[in-house]
Amino acid sequence: MTDSLVQGLTSSLGGTLSGELIIFIISMIPILELRGGLLAASPALLNVPILRAIPICIIGNLLPIPFILLLIENALNWMETVPGLCKIALWLRQKADKNKGQIEAYGFIGLMLFVGIPLPGTGAWTGSLVAALLHMKFWKAIAAILLGITIATIIMSFLSYGLLGALAR
Repeated sequence: MTDSLVQGLTSSLGGTLSGELIIFIISMIPILELRGGLLAASPALLNVPILRAIPICIIGNLLPIPFILLLIENALNWMETVPGLCKIALWLRQKADKNKGQIEAYGFIGLMLFVGIPLPGTGAWTGSLVAALLHMKFWKAIAAILLGITIATIIMSFLSYGLLGALAR
């Protein structure tokens, strides 16, 4: 699913925006995040050099995180009062509850690994949601998420530029 979303976005935005702007935007989108940004940046798609792609994807992935940590609980509480949005708020709370045990049991390390291991349903957005709903201290959550993004960057750089790069040549 991620691959098709990334390919669809890169092809639809490719003629109008630079590769750097495309990977920045993709890195900010939930579900895709840095993983999708680095896939799009790879030699197989946009061919953005790795040393240029990494900081762009990290900044794009980090940009929404403080807002999620600080505002999501109030946003969810408000959404629950709006008839059309209450189902989305409930879904988000259920998603957080489903992943809460892993993060709650291991705290900082759990959040870092949850964000860092690139599996479906994990990442900085979901990690931030869970950290906010667990009332984790802001700077502790930011540090764990930043370290998790660093782990995800290493893994996805190898996959996108090593494995996919070799296949694209």
